Amino acid sequence: MSKTVYTQEHEWLRIEDNGQVTVGITDYAQDHLGDLVYVQLPETGKEYAKGDEAAVIESVKTAGEINMPASGTVTEVNGALGDEPGKVNEDAMGEGWFFRFQPASLDEINALMDEAGYKAYIESLG
Repeated sequence: MSKTVYTQEHEWLRIEDNGQVTVGITDYAQDHLGDLVYVQLPETGKEYAKGDEAAVIESVKTAGEINMPASGTVTEVNGALGDEPGKVNEDAMGEGWFFRFQPASLDEINALMDEAGYKAYIESLG
């Protein structure tokens, strides 16, 4: 059964049954960014360290990056976002995922917030 955890940077990570991790941004993040107009995805097969810039996003309001939430190797990207970055706004927790990676270790991921912890965190932001 898959498990979803969250970062303070408003990314969600879903640990899939095969051990890979799917990464996207939360509804909170996409709502604050506004309509996404451009997504640059990471390179498949590339190894990233935790904190490395993995993807670039641009919205009508701002530009930003998706940093690697844990060390690992990118195994797949959501190529549909190249033509339809708005998928992130429509279904941030589903079809709007950014990439999948094979984590070097689950320790960094298991240290992240669960859904209740993330909800409390965004409530604390005001």
